[in-house]
Formats: sequence, structure tokens, C-alpha cells
Amino acid sequence: MQKLASIILLYILCIFYTQAQEHRIIRYTFEVVKGDTLFNAYLPEAIIFPPLYFKSEKERLEYTKLVRDVKITLPYAKQVAQNIIETYEFMETLPDKKTKQKHLEQTQKFIMDSYKPRMKKLTKNQGKILVKLIDRQTNSSAYDIVKSLTGGFKATVYNTFAGVFGNNLKTQYEPNGKDKMIERIVIEIEQGTL
Repeated sequence: MQKLASIILLYILCIFYTQAQEHRIIRYTFEVVKGDTLFNAYLPEAIIFPPLYFKSEKERLEYTKLVRDVKITLPYAKQVAQNIIETYEFMETLPDKKTKQKHLEQTQKFIMDSYKPRMKKLTKNQGKILVKLIDRQTNSSAYDIVKSLTGGFKATVYNTFAGVFGNNLKTQYEPNGKDKMIERIVIEIEQGTL
């Protein structure tokens, strides 16, 4: 009886521990085999990276700035992706083209009103990272997203304006190429290890 009570208590504690985890879901089970209790924990997949070694203080500082910039821009990229998914899903339920166009215009206004003030606060480098992370989260470039919301002419104007500040809305995310370090940082943030 005492053994069963301790197993149940352990199981309840594990449930509370699992609920406290923000980024990970850990499932716990137990089974009794021939009077022996087997406790199982199913852990989420984790990617382990080798430690970083920096050749100079300048290189370490650049990495620290990159981590800061990714931490600032990643939530925006995830929000943009979520807004796009919700918009397209809702538009599928609308009856005709006129209603869809009206909703698209309202969404465009909402996005411009809510994101424009926040985007103005980003640095040039954070803007470049945001464009890449939007491509990572949505599998389409920021240019294609703007084009679908506002049309080709406005998308070209926005891309030209971004070009003045050294950015390009057509930039593709390359997780195995030049954006390898950004991908590492994003994965570590999502795993809760950074």
C-alpha cells in the first residue's frame, strides 16, 4: 500500500513538473511488471551543439550581439507567421472575393498599425535578421508576403525602400549556409538552453 501511494505521489509530482516546463513536454508513465515498478519518461528531442570557441574578444562580442538580435526579432517573426496563418485560414471561410478583399485590407491596416511602430525601433542588423526569420517561420520571403497583402507595386516600393537601408525583402534563409549560427541560436532559444 505504501509503495502504491509513493508511486502515485511521484506520478503527481511529475505531472506538476511537466506543466511547469514552458518549452518542453515530458510524458511520464509507469507500469508494474512482476511486482517491480518501471518508471518511463519520454523526453522531447533535443539538439546538442558543441561548445563555441572564439578566436578573439571581437568575435565573442559579435556572437553576443547576434544572440541579442535574434532574441529580439524571433518573437516578431513568430507573430507574423501566426497572423498570416490565421488570416489565410479565416479567408477560406469567407463567401466571395469582395468580402475577402475587404478583410485583407483590414488585416493590412491592422498589421501596419501594430508592427510599424515596433519595427522602427529595430536596428539595421535586427531588420535583416527579422527578414530571414520571417522566411524561416513562413517558408516564404517577406517580399512575397507583402506582395500577397498589398500587391506587386507596393511590395516593390517597400523592397526598394528597404534597399536604401541595406536590406532586401527577398532574402532567403539558409540554415545550413550563411545563417547557420542564427539557426543554432533559434534552436537553443526554442529548447530553452540559451
